[in-house]
Order: sequence, then C-alpha cells, then structure tokens
Amino acid sequence: MGFFSPGSSKSRYVGIWYAISSGTVVWVANRDTPLKDHSGVLTVTDEGVLTLLNSTNHVVWSTNTSRTAEINPVAQLLDTGNLVVKDRNVDDPERLLWQSFDYPCDTLLPEMKLGRNLKTGLDRFISSWKSTEDPARGDFSLRLDPRGLPQIVLMKGNTIKGRVGSWNGRRFTGYPGSSWNPVFEYEFVMNRNEVYLEYKLVNTSVFSRTIMNPSGVAQRFMWVDRTRSWELYAASVADACQNYAFCGAYATCDGDKSPACACLEGFLPKSPKDWKSIDWSDGCVRRTPLVCNIGDGFLKYTWLNLPDTSSSWFNATLSLDECEGLCLKNCSCTAYSNLDIRGKGSGCLLWFGKLSDIAVYSQGGQELYIKMARSELENYGKKRNTGKIKRAGIMAGAAVLVSGILTLGVISYIRKKKSTFKGIAKRRLEKDCENEGLKEHIELSIIDLIAIANATNNFSSNNKLGEGGFGPVYKGTLPEGQVIAVKRLSMNSGQGHKEFINEVKLIAKLQHRNLVKLLGCCTEENEKILIYEYMPNKNLESFIFDQTKSKLLDWRKRIDIIGGIAKGLLYLHEDSRLRVIHRDLKASNILLDMNMNPKISDFGLARSFRGDQIMSKTHRIVGTYGYMSPEYAVHGQYSVKSDVFSFGVLVLEILSGKKNRGFCHPDHHLNLLGHAWRLWIVDRAMELIDESVGDAHTRSEVLRLIQVGLLCVQQRPEDRPNMSSVVLMLSSEILLPIPRQPGFYSDLLVADSTSSNNAAYSANGISISTFEAR
Repeated sequence: MGFFSPGSSKSRYVGIWYAISSGTVVWVANRDTPLKDHSGVLTVTDEGVLTLLNSTNHVVWSTNTSRTAEINPVAQLLDTGNLVVKDRNVDDPERLLWQSFDYPCDTLLPEMKLGRNLKTGLDRFISSWKSTEDPARGDFSLRLDPRGLPQIVLMKGNTIKGRVGSWNGRRFTGYPGSSWNPVFEYEFVMNRNEVYLEYKLVNTSVFSRTIMNPSGVAQRFMWVDRTRSWELYAASVADACQNYAFCGAYATCDGDKSPACACLEGFLPKSPKDWKSIDWSDGCVRRTPLVCNIGDGFLKYTWLNLPDTSSSWFNATLSLDECEGLCLKNCSCTAYSNLDIRGKGSGCLLWFGKLSDIAVYSQGGQELYIKMARSELENYGKKRNTGKIKRAGIMAGAAVLVSGILTLGVISYIRKKKSTFKGIAKRRLEKDCENEGLKEHIELSIIDLIAIANATNNFSSNNKLGEGGFGPVYKGTLPEGQVIAVKRLSMNSGQGHKEFINEVKLIAKLQHRNLVKLLGCCTEENEKILIYEYMPNKNLESFIFDQTKSKLLDWRKRIDIIGGIAKGLLYLHEDSRLRVIHRDLKASNILLDMNMNPKISDFGLARSFRGDQIMSKTHRIVGTYGYMSPEYAVHGQYSVKSDVFSFGVLVLEILSGKKNRGFCHPDHHLNLLGHAWRLWIVDRAMELIDESVGDAHTRSEVLRLIQVGLLCVQQRPEDRPNMSSVVLMLSSEILLPIPRQPGFYSDLLVADSTSSNNAAYSANGISISTFEAR
C-alpha cells in the first residue's frame, strides 16, 4: 500500500496493489480526488477516521465510521488485501471501525462481498475506472439488484447491459458453467440482514481477481507463476445473447443458431417487419391471450437461462407442485421454476409480467414452466403427437425390417457392404492422391457419410456455422462426444476436386498449435467433406469487426493473437517439410479456440514449394479482396512475401478494428493501409488504435506493432521482412527498419503499365479479369 501515479498520469493516489505485480492496483482511496503534487499525508485520527491531507493540510479524502474508537485506533492492511481501521488489540471482524472491502473500486477480491447490507443500506459493488490512467469512477458497474429474487447485473450508468443472473443453489443462471471450479468456490448469502455474493480460494497459493474494465467488460484473471503474468480466465460478454434483453420479451436467444432470436412457442413477433430486418428489440406477443382460471396450463422449457427476476417472487419452502398451483391461481403470474435445483429441486420462483432476457444453453441450463392458453397447449400437443406417430411408424417399420434382416442373415452383408463402401472411399481418395503424386501424404481417417450426417443432424441449417469459398461448415457431435466442424463442398462452389486434394495434402501432416487440425475426410457418393477440430469461438473476423465482441479482445489478447498467427505462418514458410504459401490469409480464416488462441485454417488455395524454390506465377489469381499483395493481384506472382503482405493487413485490422476493404474516412478515400500510412508519416499513428482496446498499453508498444504491420505491406516484396524476422520483431526490442509506402496506397485508380493482364487496382478493392476472388 502506498502512493502511486497510474501510467503516465501526474496525479497521485493512495492505493493497494499486489507485491508480485506492482502495476496491478486493486483499490484506490481517493479515486475521485487526486493529489496534484508529491505531498500528502495519510493519518488515523483519535476517533478512528482514516484521513488523507494535501500540502495545505486540507482533507482530500476520509473514511466515514458509524462509531468512535475506544482504544488507540490503528490501520492495518490484511493479507486478503483488505485495509481495516480498528481498536488496537481488537480482532473481532464484527467490531471493525471501517474496512476497504465495504467500498470496492474496480476489483472484486476473494472474501470481498458483492451485495447489500439490508439493515444499514450499504451497497457494495465494483465500478470501472474512467481509463487506465484515471481511477475515477467510470460508467460501468457490477452490482447486486435486490428487486424480486436478487441477481447480479452489469450496468452502464442506470441501465442494465447484461445479467450474471440469480443463484439457484449451484450456479448463476446466466453462466451455466459456473457451478464448479477447482480454484475457487462461490458462497451466496441471503437473509433478513444482508444479501451478497463472495468467492473464496480453495488453494490459497493461487491469486485471482475480478475487474470491471473501463470498456464495461467484467474479467476474471488468474496469476500464472510459470509466465509471471495475469491470464484472462473468463469475461462477461461472449456473444450477443449475453447483452441484456437482446431478443426482447417472450423470445429466446441462442448464440449457436442463425438468426439467434426466436419467439417462444405460441408467441409471434410484435413487429414482424422489424423482426425480418433483424431488429428483435420489440420481442414477441402471445398468439392467444390468457383467460385467467379457464383452462390455462404450462409448457415446459429446458436448458434455459431463466428470465430477468426483478419482477419475481420466491419462497424457499414450497414444492414445485405447490408453485404451479400458486401460479395458476394468480392471473398476473406468467411462469414458474425451482428456486434451488440441488437434489430433486426445491422452492418456488414465480414471474409476473413480461419474460425478458431468456437464453438457450447447450448444457447447464434450467427448466422453466411458461403459462399458456388451453388452445395453444392443445395445438402444441397435436404437433408433438403427430411427430410421435411418425416416429412410432418409422420405429415399427424399422423393427419389421430388422426382424427380416435378422431372419435372412443380412446383417453380415450390411456390415460387409459398409466396410466395402469405406474401402472404396479410402481407395478413391488414395487413387486421387496417387494421380496427384500425393499418396504418401494420406494418413487420414475415412469417416462414413452416414456418421457425418448423424453428427450434423443431416446437415441441418441449425447446425450451420458459416460458409466460405469451399462450401458450408456445420457443427457436429460424434457418438463418442467429440465436437467437430464439418466442411462440405458446395455444388455451386468455385472450388472443387483440386482444392479438396490440395487441402488434404497440405494440412494432413502439418502439426502446429497455430494451425487448425484436420481429423478426417469423406468422399462417398460424390461428396467431398473435410472434418476438423471444432473452434468454439468461431473466427477472428467475428470479434474484431463487432462493436460488442471486440471488447473481449483487450490489448494483451490482440498481441497474443498477432504473435500466434505469425508463428503459424513461420511454421508454414520455414519449419514444415514443404514451404507452404497460404494465399488466402484473412480474418475469417483465423479460427479461435476456447482460450482465444488463433489457428490458421482453409488451405484449399494454398501452394507448396520444394527445395530452394522461392516464387511462382499463375494466370488463375485466387484469393480475397483487400488481403492480396500487389505483385500477386497484378502479375500473378506469389511467394512467402505474398503471405507476409496479407499478415500485415491483418495486423493493422486487429489493431484498428477496421476492415481494409470497405474502409472509409471523411477526410480522404484511402483504404486502411493508406490511412495508417498517412497517420504514420505525420506522427499520429496512435489514432489508428481501436477504442475498445482501452488504455492498457504503452505508446512505444503500439507504435512498434503498427510499424511491423506497415513493414509487411510495403509495395515491393523484397522490402518486406520474412516471417522469422517478423516473429523476432514481435518478441524482442530490436531496432526496426523505416517502412516505405504500402502497396495499394493510392486513392485513385492506378493502371500498371507493366502488367501483362492490363489490370487496374484501387485503394478499396481490386478489379482484375482473371480473378476468382471472394
């Protein structure tokens, strides 16, 4: 504990920080009233008041206590990080005169309470700093909302931005994975005197802290001794469904589906026109109004984040059956659920009025019973019965068929046939590869088409993750539980047999932590399917160009992603058996795993060099607008330096949060590369940085990364560094060369008179007759 000045600020504060990480301040006394010079005295008065005085002995900040000290008061900093004022030799925590844990700043520490003292009205919550250099109270806070069943909410000013939810005995309803953790455990206390949440460390040798950063993202960090640094463990905003009431009333939000919002059964969009234009804020309304006490019933939903509980009522002693009866009798009641889900469940939770902020989870959600009109329940029952009848018919037919097969002994034939199909598929793939001179590269699993169809629910649109040049990609789950990504060649795809073989050849034996892993393939019935490891955070493009999700990518995470991409490219260019040129490196082809580690994907357009070959040329120019190097776009020449150019574009996009292609600025018509170059040459490069990054970086660190990006996008390939140099530039403080003007810098259409293609290119896009670009 002591005086400090955050970052480059000249203001001085009294704060508490970790001994292992002196820059990690967890509490500030005078956060709104800084000292303006190097004088200042912190003292304890005879009454037990902690007071901060400035150079003129005026009180800058002081504590407020409800009682006066009896015996020589002292201030003591405890190992928990709690600063306490107490009577000397009195250790009873109930007799403290004052403690900092009652007045948190932006950090929630283990054993610190988040919640309210219902007797005194004391509200303990964490609130963001204004910026990384100004600890004054910012716009965002994480607090406990005591209305109805108390719940933890994320707020901006007086507006709820997101919900952690209420405690159901095992976890918070808004975070289904929060029920167990080997490092810490939650305790939620609710009685007549107070209601609060706290978490305690199971292993006291571990350090953990939860902060509300200046951008409004709640983040939990764990200290890692191996790296001597804080690593992000969890964050509050992962997808659109965690934005409060994203889909409006009486609708569910499912981040794994597109569109994410859907009305509950028996409800219709309140504003159909807005709903079709992807504005779901008005939510849904009942198709059939309720008629109180005349035939109303309940429809059961599972795997849900329970609705906002601010207008709810609860009782811990009632059973679920009693809960249903109460809701039926009350005309204003709209839904009910268990209060506590431990064991067989207990307690009663009722909702009154609209149901808002409901999310669907693939696991860990909760059951909710929603009141419905009798006619709606009958219609729903008919639909279910129709489905059951169909399934029963299918099952009966299948039983007869199986019986016949057993009688005729055809099971062995089926097995043999299946094995034959699998063998044919494998031989077909091997033959394809042999014709291409690639047979020695094939060591992949051949997966049955039926197994893939079952895993993806017959390639259901609900399982669709996205679509690229090769075709659609689906999420699937194999019988053993492994989650996979299935890339299926589209009949309308510009890519085909050659790209399929190419991807199999190049990625089958490439093993690197920053390359996506290919698990298997399928070539049955003219299908061409590739099976990859599943990446739960999808791709980089979905984060850096999204206003909400980009806040998850703080400065350190963006640096890690840039470094990971660089290492993956270095492996392709220099460390793998073949020198591989990706040729389509872009944000959508950088996938992110559970821990946000980047993995390069999509090798359908890649090419390999052998021996000392360093460059090649093609008349079939393929790739993506905005990422192509000038020599490739205009002359068809590609090399490792083509990928370096694409990497440089990625670096500038990651830093700025803006796309190179389609970038616009009110002062000029340059693309992102031209804009970055303009800022660089007038010493205003800091303006390039995405606002959502916050201020957790130094000027020198930012300028170094921008300089590396500009070095990679220089016009002439020979001026660009190779990836081994780039990795060194990113991981050390070596002196960097001065960058020259980037390629595709001009904001006018420029004809290259030396181009054999007579092609033209511009700042915001490329127009070449031989393109197959996307």
